Amino acid sequence: MTRRVFRAPVYHMLDDPVAGGPDSLAMGDALVVEDGRIVEVAKWSPALAREPVVTFPGAMIVPGFVDAHVHYPQIDVIGAPAAHLLDWLNHNTFPSELAFADRDFAARTACFFLDQLLRHGTTTALIYPTVHKHSVDVLFEAALARNMRIASGKVLMDRNAPDGLLDTAATGYRDSRDLIHAWHGKGRLTYAVTPRFAGTSTEEQLALADRLLREHPGTLLHTHLSENHEEIAYVESLFPDCADYLQIYEKFGLATDRSVFAHCLHLSDAEWTRLGAAGSAVAFCPTSNLFLVSGLFDFAKARSHGVTVGLGTDVGGGTTLSMLQTAGEAFKVGQLRRQMLDPLQLFYLATLGGARALRMDRFIGNFAPGKEADFLVIDPAATPLLKRRTEAAQSPEEVLFALAILGDDRVVKATYVMGEEAKAALDKPSPSP
Repeated sequence: MTRRVFRAPVYHMLDDPVAGGPDSLAMGDALVVEDGRIVEVAKWSPALAREPVVTFPGAMIVPGFVDAHVHYPQIDVIGAPAAHLLDWLNHNTFPSELAFADRDFAARTACFFLDQLLRHGTTTALIYPTVHKHSVDVLFEAALARNMRIASGKVLMDRNAPDGLLDTAATGYRDSRDLIHAWHGKGRLTYAVTPRFAGTSTEEQLALADRLLREHPGTLLHTHLSENHEEIAYVESLFPDCADYLQIYEKFGLATDRSVFAHCLHLSDAEWTRLGAAGSAVAFCPTSNLFLVSGLFDFAKARSHGVTVGLGTDVGGGTTLSMLQTAGEAFKVGQLRRQMLDPLQLFYLATLGGARALRMDRFIGNFAPGKEADFLVIDPAATPLLKRRTEAAQSPEEVLFALAILGDDRVVKATYVMGEEAKAALDKPSPSP
């Protein structure tokens, strides 16, 4: 039995602050971990001092961040120019993903990508690979080696893409089924059935995606929805019998309480109502939405319809793997919408909110007893400007807000996965892709 006390101010969310208010933020003086799981957030006491103690002077402890939508094959095109979404897809995404036909290249990229997540403080993510079956194998192999809680699944794409990136409805179903049997539930891994978006799958493939979900309880559904006006018009032209974009997924049984839809920028009130009724979750990806000029997420609509929301970096359309920077951009999007996201909402979205969106909050997201001990040691004085600002802060909320607005990967002093520091992966240079 391994039991340790990690001593530093501890911050975590007990609930969505929209529902629970200021009391949703819980704090303590130390985090007690035993065999990779949370025992308690404790007040400091002489009894704790008699246990093995790891002290982090000047730092703070928070849950590991949760990225609700990101593409690992796009790490090499992050920051590439594009006019809009479909331009990005055709001139950056597809050419980048063709390289993943090479298994060794995919494996090196997966290792580099996961190490970058850890460096940025992200311990859990819902990740797009490519259409290639081995792109999932190598990602899950790398995640298992790092003991990370990761969800992913082979991209399903049987039309409207380059020849080197197409499967068929039959091969996509078979490969996905084989991957589910090989990986789902192994270690901390979750399989996500992953049609790229409705525009790149035939009706037969979408129907088989539904079959995969029904045959394998506990898997997720991960896809895109309503990101860009051109995309919406294009997709709806392919399914003229459906009244709107969401109805396409509904037609094939894919709008469920296990579904995570990325973006959702231009939904009608009827679509929001149906998403809420289905129990589906949404990944809000502010840096990508701004970079590709796709639109401004309507957080108030999601909230009023009871839709669970997590934050996604959406790299490479997104411009950072830092969930702190992503939270900062989410605040700005909210301001443009005249919907202010307060510091606790931002902190919630990056931690417990993301865990709830991925249906993983029974494992991660905060420091409730029994949960897996994924946590970060954060340095609020990582840069001179941040140091000055946080020293002047008058409340924990103000510190958290400063971290979101001014922080990045430099504030992540250490990343712990199941109670063990992810030092080996971070200190050892990742293989270059």
